Formats: sequence, structure tokens, C-alpha cells
Amino acid sequence: MSRIVQGMDIKEVLKTVREANGYYITNTARDMSQSDFKNRILLHTDLMAAKAREKAGYFSLEITGGASVHVDILRKQVDPFLKLKLLRDAMPNTMFQTLCRGVNLFGYRPYPQNVIRFTVKEFAKYVDVWRVFDFMNYIPNMQAVFEEVQLAGKILEPCICFSTGPEHTDEYYVSKVKEILAVTGEDIVLCIKNHGGLGTPKRIGDLVSSIKDKYPDLVLHYHGHNTDGNDVGRITSAVLAGAEIVDAGDHSFCGFYGPPPILTVAQTLKEYGKVAVTLDEEAVIESSDVIRDERPHYELFESQFKGFLPTVQIHKLPGGAMGSSLEQADKGGFLAKMPDILHKELPKVQKELGNYWSVTPGSQILWTTAVSNVQGGDRYGNPSGDLRNLLLGKYGPFPFYQPPEWIFEKVLGSDWKQVLKDEGGVEDIADMDIDKERETLEDRLGRKPSEQDLVLYLQHPNDAVEFFKFEEKFGKAHVLPPSIFLKQGGFQLGEEISFTDCYGKEHLISIGPSQKDEDGGTSIFLNVDHNVRNYQMTPPVIEGAGPAAVEMTKDEVEDLAKVGDMRAPFNANICEVSVEVGDTVSSGDKLAVLEAMKMQTPVVAEIDGVIQTIVAKVGDALKTGDKIMKVSDGSEEDDE
Repeated sequence: MSRIVQGMDIKEVLKTVREANGYYITNTARDMSQSDFKNRILLHTDLMAAKAREKAGYFSLEITGGASVHVDILRKQVDPFLKLKLLRDAMPNTMFQTLCRGVNLFGYRPYPQNVIRFTVKEFAKYVDVWRVFDFMNYIPNMQAVFEEVQLAGKILEPCICFSTGPEHTDEYYVSKVKEILAVTGEDIVLCIKNHGGLGTPKRIGDLVSSIKDKYPDLVLHYHGHNTDGNDVGRITSAVLAGAEIVDAGDHSFCGFYGPPPILTVAQTLKEYGKVAVTLDEEAVIESSDVIRDERPHYELFESQFKGFLPTVQIHKLPGGAMGSSLEQADKGGFLAKMPDILHKELPKVQKELGNYWSVTPGSQILWTTAVSNVQGGDRYGNPSGDLRNLLLGKYGPFPFYQPPEWIFEKVLGSDWKQVLKDEGGVEDIADMDIDKERETLEDRLGRKPSEQDLVLYLQHPNDAVEFFKFEEKFGKAHVLPPSIFLKQGGFQLGEEISFTDCYGKEHLISIGPSQKDEDGGTSIFLNVDHNVRNYQMTPPVIEGAGPAAVEMTKDEVEDLAKVGDMRAPFNANICEVSVEVGDTVSSGDKLAVLEAMKMQTPVVAEIDGVIQTIVAKVGDALKTGDKIMKVSDGSEEDDE
């Protein structure tokens, strides 16, 4: 059997899969990283595994996309494009796969059409298989990505997102397949994206059979999570019903919520006479053996809840959202409330909001709403901007039924019917002036950005700039192993660190000496492989050195807004300032946008007036009550 390799034409790939006497496996390393390690698995670890993974004979390696593009620059200090270049050098034959959120790309909000197309073109230079989904299963939200992937000659893998409940019938999903094929044509791979690991093996087998009965030549790729420990059963059922490709992960890193082990899948299906074609099981074992000792360094990022969670069938949170939600609960001090949030409030919110698919960004909307309802005590009383947009239909129509009217009124106000009439419907986002954005980025960096720099900036402006500046100051960090990059407690003066990088080269780093500067800062000297480097550190901010800030209440923030004094209603980052000093605004106009827990919330004017001062700027981290701007109604002079 010929192996599928990168560079093969889609028709040749489909022909090879259809003629295979067995099934193929995708190694979903990215999904495993997101679901079980909060996206923190470093490029260093992936490069260590690259040689063995290359020999393994996978259909594809999912190594980018989803939240990983953002976390690469935000937490791991690695360029997502450099990651793909280095892995391609190490894995010339393996097809690379991405997960793309349709109109949301690799971010959390809808992007303009020209940004979508620009982004896909750049990533398509390195990515062979494009798994594309929309959390509302709304096909128009994926169409621009579909078109660009096919124009680039890459393998398009549209998804039908799967969930459970009385509305989620085989007939419904088969109708969605028909809608997809009407847009894409038949030269695709279709993915059943069971992002939460929902349903029983029988349920998944029935769905695959229903699709195959209607479209027997359609190549099906099953993706699921192992949150309840039952995904090997679902995979087995899918393959027996006709699925040609399935997802699994390296066994030494498999955990609680991500994919099940590749070897377990292969061993189980052998007993049914189904063989993983072109799979080299010795190379699969080698992959895990090579990186096994790396896992302890990622322990900090593993789940706060240990063991499988069969209750996923109740709360329906996908693997990636489980990890991040538990992390937020831990940091927010409400981990003890998680059983109530997951098993009582979240299922209630799911049904009230239409029983759509709990996957990004929909999973964040459901999660933040449930947390707000429990923590605030006023159900739907503190809605996010994204919940508001969901009710307005900005993401697409509700697939089954509308939420009850009292929720519309609670979120949109007493005149919600008029608001829905005036503002409702899928947003037609105007194209962005990419040339102007390129100039802005050049000004912020003090150098000419590459096209790939610009792609990252257009999706995550502040985090991208911070990453570029970090890399300019400190260099490429991907050579550092997790034992150093993720070390807890810092390093001591005089400490010597020796390590072997992902290429097998030995390194020695000596920490210190250190000296104080006149301005109170510190110069830290590092001896890196016998080359001395000096890093300037700014003086630390000492807690308690100044007067303690008094956090405002929600009512106080609302009262100030009624007189034009706009304050942050909760802890968040400023991701957009929509006005300038001197602009005239009316009550209800958007002034700025806050981002917290991946959700964006607009700050709107409460009065008619003129923008007098703007205190906050894009990228600022605000606490509840921090000033954003002042709107003057002209009735009095302000001293600010």
C-alpha cells in the first residue's frame, strides 16, 4: 500500500484512501496539547518526536491551528510559522494538518473576508490538510476558507460538529453534509467533529452509517475526545461503519480529555480485521519513548481534576475547554463550585441557548455565561458582548430553536424586539485596510514586518507585537527544553545549567553575575556557551509600596457611566479603542472593546456627548473600576 505524503493531489489522496484495505490514523498532537496540557507542549518536544513521527506513516499530523497559534506567541514565545518550517525540515513526507474555526480563523471573533483569505494563503504554504468547522454548523461562515484552501490546492476537510440531544438526529447531520457538498464539491474529506467525546459507540456508528448510506464514496474522518474514557469504542464503531480515517495521540502523553492512544486504537481494531494501513507500530512506540521523559515538566498544566469525566455527557464541554475552564476556576478561586457549574448550571444554559455545539467560541459563551450566573447570582444579569452577539444572530441563525424571550429581554433590554430588528443578523464585516495595518505594525515594531508577521498581528494585535519585541530582545526561545523553559522558582546566581537541545547539541548556561544600575534596575549577565550576554531588567514593582487600589462595585461602575465616566466593569484587557478625542457619540455607541476569558465585551456610551479624554490604550490590562475614557455632555468642565 502506497503511503500518503505531502504534496499529493487531493484526487490522488482520495483514490488512495478509497482503495486501501483498512483505515488511516491522524496523530492529533495539537489537540492533545490543547486538551491535556493547556496548549503548552513546546516545539522542542515536537522536534524531538519528529523523526519517529515521520516514520510512523500517518495520514497527517495535526500540529497547528485552533488556539495553538495564539498560545505559541502568547505563552511559548515561538513563531507559529517558524514552527511549521522547522518541522517540515524534519518531516518532509508527512502531511501537516490544521484546525480552523472558519470565519473566526485561529482567533475568537469573526474576521473580515480579506483577512481570512490572506491568512489562509500564508498558512497554506505549510499546511496540507485543513479541518474547518463552525460552532453553529453554519456553512456560510466557512465558505471563504473553503474557497482559499481549494484555490491553494490543499486538502479540504469540512466538519459537521456533533452533539447530543433530541434535535441532533442523523437526518439533521446528513442534511448538513448535503449543504457542504453543494458548496465544496465532492473532492473533500468530511470530518465528524465530536469535540466533546459525546454519545455512545453505537450512536457514532449509526451516524457514520447514515452518512455512508447517502454518500457511499465520501471519505469520512472521525475526530473525538477521550474525556469519558470511551473514545476507543467510538472509533471502533466508526471504522466498522465505514470511516476511513480516525484521530489518536502518542500514548506517553495521552491523559484525560484529549485523544486516546494510537497503539490502543490499532490493537483494538486488529481484532475486528481492520488494519491501520502504512502505520509503523515500532515508530509509534519510538515516538512515545523519545518524549516520555519530557512529560513531568508539563505537570503544572495538566488537569486540576484527575481521572476521566463521564459527566461530559451532561456538561458537553470539549477537551480543550475543559482544561482552560478548570485553570480559570482554580485561578478565580471557584474550583469547589465546578461540580455545580458543570452538572447543574451549564446543562441548563445549554438548553436555554438552543442546544447548539459547545466548541470555540460557542463553548466560551456557554462557559462564561454559566460561571457568571453562578458567581453573580443573577442569571444572565451580566452578559458578555459575545452572548449579546449570539442572541443578535451575529454568528448565524440558531439551528433548532430560539432562546426564551425572557433571556432576550435580560440581555438586550426591555426594548429587545426593536434592538433585534435594528441590529440582528449575521454581521457583514467590512474588509480591513491591510496596507494601513502593515504601516501601523511597522511603526510599532520600528522595522518592516514580513507578511507572516502581519498575519499574526491581524488576528492577535497586542500579543503579536509583544512576541515580536520579546524575540527581538531575547532571541529564539524554541531551543530551550521544557525543563528550563517551564522551570518553576526561577534560577539562582551562580547556577550552571547544561542541556541538550532538540537537535542533539549540548549547551551550558551560567547565571550571573548581577549588578544594580543607577535607576534601580538590574543587569543580569549570562554566559551562554562561553558567550557573555547582558540583559537589562526594569525595577520590580513592590506590592504594598503605594496606597491599595479600591475595587469598585458593579453598581458604582454603572453609576459613573451614566455621567460619562467610563470604567472597566471587570478585569479585562483593552483590545479595541473605537473612538478618538473630540468624536461626537450617542448613547449606545461603541467606545471600546474589552477581552476577558477569550470573550469580547463592548463598552458603550451611556450618554450623548463628546469624547473628552481617553486614558486606556489597546493592550492595557485593566482592573474593575480602572478608567477607560471620559464622555462630556457639555454641561460642565472636567479637570482631567
